[in-house]
This record gives sequence, structure tokens and C-alpha cells, in this order.
Amino acid sequence: MIARFVTAALALGLVSGAPLAAQDMSGFSKGPVFTEYGAVARVESDLPVGPETHFKVVYNVHEGAKPGEVLRAFDTAARFINMNVAAGVPEKNIAVALVVHGKAGWDLTSDAAYAAHFDGKAQANASGKLVGQLLAHGVKIYICGQSAKAMGIDRSDLIPGVQVALSAMDAFALLQQQGYVLLP
Repeated sequence: MIARFVTAALALGLVSGAPLAAQDMSGFSKGPVFTEYGAVARVESDLPVGPETHFKVVYNVHEGAKPGEVLRAFDTAARFINMNVAAGVPEKNIAVALVVHGKAGWDLTSDAAYAAHFDGKAQANASGKLVGQLLAHGVKIYICGQSAKAMGIDRSDLIPGVQVALSAMDAFALLQQQGYVLLP
């Protein structure tokens, strides 16, 4: 009986939630690190962060963007950095890694490889600019070597700076041994 109530309550909550497009984003702004990505709102937090805070986080990225769109998970990484720097955490105290596998692997490829894969439906990889900026700010980006091989993505197809891991499973295990926390 309780399980049915919880299931019904969860379903109702998911159905009644406002879609992202309907949310009021007027209080959000981009920056201070990524000025074109990662919009955040200032919040008075009861769980404050500041100059002494250190983060080591890893994201599991497996769903690719639609051609012509920036991969939302990459924007989320930029948002995490922007949000915490805006709250007073020094950028040098924030270590972010992305482990990319499955269809999201194409969002790590050069414009030429991306366009060839999508049969010219997209001229450029819309995520490419953000990937370059993330790398420039020290974000570690790993593509699953198993996924890359299965999808026909060669190392030469990747945006410079993207690294190849033996597998996504290995990347997660090794990064967690290094103190990274997996964020959903």
C-alpha cells in the first residue's frame, strides 16, 4: 500500500514539474569563468562554500546532444565551476572530470569528424567550443576507448586534449581512487 502511494506521488511530481523551458531563468547569469555557458543564480546557502572548499567531481556523460545543440552535461560542468567560483571557491580548488561514453562520444570530435558522422546534417560540433574551454580550464575529459572503438571514433577524430581511457568503467574506478566523487 505504501509502495503504491510513493510510486503515485513520485509519478505525480514528475508529471506536474515545469519543463525546463517554462522555468524562470531571469535571475541566472553566465560567468565568472565561462561567460557563454553555465548560467547560475546567486543563492544564500545554508550549506555554504568558500575559499577553503575543495571539490573533485566526475560526471558520467553518455547521452549525446542533438546535431546543432550543445551537450547539456558539458554545460552542467561549466555551471558547476561558475556556481562555485561565484560563491567564493577558488577555481584552483575545483577539479572536474568528464567520463564520456556511448553516443556522447561524438560530441568530443572535430567538426570534420562530427559532420561526416552526421552525413552533413550538422556542419560543426556545437559542443566543440565548450569542450575546448573546459579543457583550457583544467577539466579532464576522457572518452571510453571501448565506446570509441565500437562507434568508429579514432584518436585523430577527437578534439585536442581529450584523453582516451581503456573503458568508462576503468576511468570511474581510477578517478574515484584519486578522490573524485561521482555526481549524477
